[in-house]
Amino acid sequence: MNSTLLAVSNPGGLIQSVDWVAIAPPLIAALTAIGVLLADLFLPVRRKKLLGPLAAAGLALALLALLPLTDGHPRSTFCVPNVTGATDNAGCSYVADHFTLVFQLLALGGALIAALLSLHTVEEQELPSGEYWFLLLSSATGAALLPASRDLATLVVALEVVSLPSFALVGLKRDGRGGEAALKFFLSSVTATAAMLLGVSFVYAATGSLHLSAIADGLAHTPGQLKPLAEAGAALTLVGFAFKVAAVPFHFWVPDTYTGAPLPVAGYLSVVGKAAGFAGLALVTSIAFRPYGHTWGLLLAVLAAVTMTAGNVAALRQRSDTAHGAVRLLAWSSVAQAGYLLVPLAAAGYAGTAHPLGATVAYALIYGLVNLGAFGVAAVVGRTSPANRLDDYQGLFARRRWAALALAFFLLCLAGLPPGVVGLFGKVVVFRAAVDAGLGWLAVVMAANVVIALYYYLQWTAKLFAAPAASVLPDERRLPASLSATLALTAVGAVVLSVAPQLVIQVVSGSLF
Repeated sequence: MNSTLLAVSNPGGLIQSVDWVAIAPPLIAALTAIGVLLADLFLPVRRKKLLGPLAAAGLALALLALLPLTDGHPRSTFCVPNVTGATDNAGCSYVADHFTLVFQLLALGGALIAALLSLHTVEEQELPSGEYWFLLLSSATGAALLPASRDLATLVVALEVVSLPSFALVGLKRDGRGGEAALKFFLSSVTATAAMLLGVSFVYAATGSLHLSAIADGLAHTPGQLKPLAEAGAALTLVGFAFKVAAVPFHFWVPDTYTGAPLPVAGYLSVVGKAAGFAGLALVTSIAFRPYGHTWGLLLAVLAAVTMTAGNVAALRQRSDTAHGAVRLLAWSSVAQAGYLLVPLAAAGYAGTAHPLGATVAYALIYGLVNLGAFGVAAVVGRTSPANRLDDYQGLFARRRWAALALAFFLLCLAGLPPGVVGLFGKVVVFRAAVDAGLGWLAVVMAANVVIALYYYLQWTAKLFAAPAASVLPDERRLPASLSATLALTAVGAVVLSVAPQLVIQVVSGSLF
């Protein structure tokens, strides 16, 4: 462990040095958010279009700040020293290890793609640019901070930094649906957060600590009279993260929120918001609640089975002529994908080892890339068909050849069919995690759900190459450069990973904790 933190005691209290390299990724995103907000105050209206490229540049710089941390040595800061004056990761509130870096790559990379997708959206939909970019960067800061958090207080704060700007981002769309979607999102999130805070207080009362490793030690030696309090606290703490990942029964906000939000925000929530939730869920279960692993492992297994089934069944029911049907289908698909992502977490608890968590990380990276690409194509179609019905995609190949080919590839990746090899690879990795952990019944449920999902993914894919509908107007306009860049970036990334899926393993390889 390579920690640059130093701590000395003096009569005035404890003085700690800060490892600026370790905290650079979320810090750069936060400073960019402040810079955008200040620039918005002083820039004339005609120059406010510069705020978008500034935000994207800040996210790119935050991604580059991950490079010095890839030397294989974890770094920690904001630590509580032990009696000898030394420190270790168990007493640190911020740890930049392999787990942290992979999820920060997903969070900041997803936010950067969402920012590129937003450049034309902010201008065309006349969204308040200063507020939009500040909120997006603020939420991305929380998403980058969360996987590095190693105490419950920091985890809760990071989760709220992700969530609070997201409510406002959803409500920025001025068509009546945005406000309703934001309100539903806000009320359900507040309820989940209240339950989580109550659970955190119970855990603290039972263990006397907020640091995740110390909580694990406390739960392993909890007196009998405090055990019910600790168990109730653990269950309630998981509620907040289950809401963030849209696990059943905390999923009901997803369809209306995705359809009411601007498309880049919906894509951002489906990837970055979900990644933040899974990072927090992995941390609290695999570290803090490790003594209860067999119990929460079985609970998450049931939750995974119900979530993937509910998401796929709801996606099957989407009608082709329903307004915003394409986005609603992607929303229900994201619920089903959350079920697949829960499988390795359940396997880790059930098997009593953190090894299966690599499957969740690998699948999250694959899902994030192709899902943002699918939302990018939805933005292309939405330029001429604001209702974004599934019928609007009929004959897309005749109108937008490359967009249709990209969407077809993304859908095949989500379905796990060749040539979307990377999607098949991700599902095999998750399936194997369930089998190796002894959760054969869950593997069977997952296999059945993969078959169910094939129907609506292939049905949508077939529409792309059918004869164009007479009611669909052709779009002769050139795509904005930012939108073309988004499609190119996600499509090339998906193709490269399909040709060389071992690259995903190389990214997630190494000790997660």
